[in-house]
Amino acid sequence: MRELYIYYRVRRDRAKAALRAVRALQQSLRATHPGLVARLLRRDGEAPLQTWMETYAIGTAPRDGADHGVDAALEAAIEAGATSFAVLLDGPRHVEAFDADAERAT
Repeated sequence: MRELYIYYRVRRDRAKAALRAVRALQQSLRATHPGLVARLLRRDGEAPLQTWMETYAIGTAPRDGADHGVDAALEAAIEAGATSFAVLLDGPRHVEAFDADAERAT
C-alpha cells in the first residue's frame, strides 16, 4: 500500500496560519476519502524555520487483496489543496512515496 510523505519548511512567524491551512486540507481530504489517515508532524528547534511533514495513508488493509493505498487521484487532490497555502511555506514541498507492504519487497 502506497503512502505519501511530504516535507517542507515553515517560518515561525507563519506557523499558525500554515497550521490552520494544513489542518483544513487534511480534514477536507478525510471527509472525501474514507479510510484516509492524514497526519502532520513538526520538527522544532530550527529557528527561525521549522520542518513539517504531512503523511497520508489508507488506514485499513482491504481483504480483497487489491492495493488501496494513496493513488494518483488522491495525490493530485493533496497537491491541489496545498496550493492554497504555498505562499506560507519557505521553499517547495518535497513529495516522497513509499510502499508500506514490506512483505512484498524482493
